[in-house]
Amino acid sequence: MEKQVALNDLWSAIIRRLEGRLDGKELKTWFEPTRQISLAEGPESAALTVAVPSGVFAEWISTRHGPLLSEVSAGLGFPNLKIRYESPAAAAPAAAAFPQAPPPPRGLVLNSRFSFETFVVGSSNQFAHAAARAVAESPSRSYNPLFIYGGVGLGKTHLMHAIAQEVLKRSPQARVLYLSAERFLNELINALRFEKMHEFKQRYRELDVLLMDDVQFIAGKDSTQEEFFHTFNALHDAQKQIVLTSDALPKEIPTLEERLRSRFEWGLIADIQPPNLEMKVAILRKKAEAEKIEIPNDVALFIAGSVRSNVRELEGRLNRVVAFSSLTGKPISVELARETLKDILGTEETRAAPSDILKLVAAHYGLRVSDMKARSNAKPIAFPRQVAMYLCRKLTGLSYPEIGRLFNDKHHSTVMHSVEKIERLADDDPNFRKVVETFLQRYR
Repeated sequence: MEKQVALNDLWSAIIRRLEGRLDGKELKTWFEPTRQISLAEGPESAALTVAVPSGVFAEWISTRHGPLLSEVSAGLGFPNLKIRYESPAAAAPAAAAFPQAPPPPRGLVLNSRFSFETFVVGSSNQFAHAAARAVAESPSRSYNPLFIYGGVGLGKTHLMHAIAQEVLKRSPQARVLYLSAERFLNELINALRFEKMHEFKQRYRELDVLLMDDVQFIAGKDSTQEEFFHTFNALHDAQKQIVLTSDALPKEIPTLEERLRSRFEWGLIADIQPPNLEMKVAILRKKAEAEKIEIPNDVALFIAGSVRSNVRELEGRLNRVVAFSSLTGKPISVELARETLKDILGTEETRAAPSDILKLVAAHYGLRVSDMKARSNAKPIAFPRQVAMYLCRKLTGLSYPEIGRLFNDKHHSTVMHSVEKIERLADDDPNFRKVVETFLQRYR
């Protein structure tokens, strides 16, 4: 193929070809501060050396735009061009010629195992899975925002990683950021502390896709809610995709500002429910298959039956059984699984069922279980109800919304307030603390 440009102008020609194929801000930020240093032609390929302001630029350009640069350089008559990036840090005068650019988005590292292909779909999560797929394939065109909620360890984070990886696979140049709400809060604090709010705002508001885990964490934090409100508006107005997860519905997140609550409800809300036994077995089999492990049917059923809902616990127990089998040389069996998990199962066998807790507390205070589930807020009923809510939280692992449903659909925030109140009373009143400890010791 005939070369179409002067050798000393190849990099400039490549950048001109990128116009119209990359966003103007992307070109200006990452390519404008670069220049060609040299071009060496070999018998089979050419080597282009490009000066960049820092290693961050080299990594960003090569990682995000490598395939596109190969395509463009081939079109200019350099089909096997090798591009090397050189930072002029050693030459101080030259370094000053390059303006500072904002660093690429930094977030939690994506886990390659958390893909759509490894996500086990069942009746409890198929709606959330389908919505996540739609968003990943057409960001900001399907559901914006997408709000996924459910209990701990049910797959919300798995779907977030899957969305991010699918978007980047389809559009490698997309500016995608996945992080926790706690990370957002910490970065905001640092930006305020070091007077970097302009950089903070720029970083978040120029994203194509923002994925935030555990958004309930910002509730009650006024400055964080204020900044996230403006970030949300800027991205939504620019038709950029927003994906959020939480352990509860927007309306059930206590101390969440109404203006944020309404925005979280603008798009699509999808829930993930605890898996049934068959689905837990399917998850175990998928995990075993990925690890190339043979797991007998009775062992899969035994492990699945030992876990109430948390998918992470499922995988953890499988890993523990497999490791024990490998270390001892014993084949995987129900007997080996029971021996390996005996300390965990022994603890859980004494764990109270919610119905037992309600019966115990009702009997202690001379009430019926139906009294504590009634709408009455009279103190002789409300206080025992608060004690029962506290014990359910401490002994069962249920989420606040799940506990609320046990008490005639009490609000998430009511349960949270009850738990906090009983904790304070137990700290302040030694006599009441003994009563609480008596309840707890029954199941520990």
